[in-house]
Amino acid sequence: MNRTGSKNISLILAASFFYMAGSMLVTPLIVGFSAQSGASATLAGTIGGLMNLCSLFCRPAVGNLADRVSKYRLSMIGAGMMALACVGYMLAQRAWVIVLARIANGLGFACCSVCMSTWMSSLLPKEKIGSGMGLYGTMNALAMAVAPAAGVRVYQLAGYRTAFGIALACAVLTGVIIQFVSDRGLPERSAVRTRPQLADRRVLPISLIIMLFAIPYCATQSYLISYTQARQLSVSVSLFFPFYAAVLLTLRLSLRRLFDRLPFRRFLFAGAASALAAIGLLSEMKSNALLLLAAAFMAGGYGVMCSVCQSTAIVLAGKEHRGLANSTYYIGLDLGMTLGPFLGGLLYGRADIRLFYPALLLTVPAALLVYFLSRRASRL
Repeated sequence: MNRTGSKNISLILAASFFYMAGSMLVTPLIVGFSAQSGASATLAGTIGGLMNLCSLFCRPAVGNLADRVSKYRLSMIGAGMMALACVGYMLAQRAWVIVLARIANGLGFACCSVCMSTWMSSLLPKEKIGSGMGLYGTMNALAMAVAPAAGVRVYQLAGYRTAFGIALACAVLTGVIIQFVSDRGLPERSAVRTRPQLADRRVLPISLIIMLFAIPYCATQSYLISYTQARQLSVSVSLFFPFYAAVLLTLRLSLRRLFDRLPFRRFLFAGAASALAAIGLLSEMKSNALLLLAAAFMAGGYGVMCSVCQSTAIVLAGKEHRGLANSTYYIGLDLGMTLGPFLGGLLYGRADIRLFYPALLLTVPAALLVYFLSRRASRL
């Protein structure tokens, strides 16, 4: 790869960090801010999930557009919408203003997530898509690890609106950085002539697999504190997610070359074994050592499979359909992020707490079943 190509990739990686950081910085604060602005508990919770819900419904349209117009243009629109959302948060005095800002945030997030990942993949040679998208996922994971903690800390020191100001700066930086990318991500001519689709059929099995891996992780993200309290476990829950992030970064960097060399099934079987171990350890957890071990296996399962599934989706779809492939992948991820807390709430509220993780364990064999049923049709 020439020097210009490497520079463009580095710039997109930096921009991807800032767009993700801006959104993730707001996420742990928005429910409390909405309640402070007069929203009821139910409305505040709805506002909290509104960005992902809006993003989910926007993705098919964004995926089709990403294959038909400049990735630069759509990424700029996304960064602009995210900046507008942050201004809305900063100026909001009523809950309805936050609702509108959250919708703008969801649209911007959909544009940036689909377009930047597609833009990144278009700059990579086919034999390096796995390692390149692994690096892209690493930047997203780093933002997801750092930004929520930073947002909470800034809020504690200076208040909500200062934290939203930092999120605004992240959105502005995203727009500034992509100005220096010389390749504007123009569409393939053959893609412009194809009919719009809601999803890429070849990528749907991958979308279902990542959805099933995401469900137990997102349920854990939402209910780990409540679960340990209900079972009266003496563990430091605050250690789980920072350790998960550290292990995930290490794994993605150390395995990035293997992403292009090993077939999908190898990662799927290893990821399934790791996810089973993580869920089993959480079910039997009684010490910090088991908590940290579960976090490490969760990184080896859900964390690694995010990168593997995304790069596999891109390869399956072909060069002219990478935007649609990415949007189809993200639809599965969004559904997992939505269903995880929902199913976790049902299990936590209506089942014996000891059955919480054994029930979530069923998602792993379900993911393997999807693979075996679709491997021939999808060339997995």
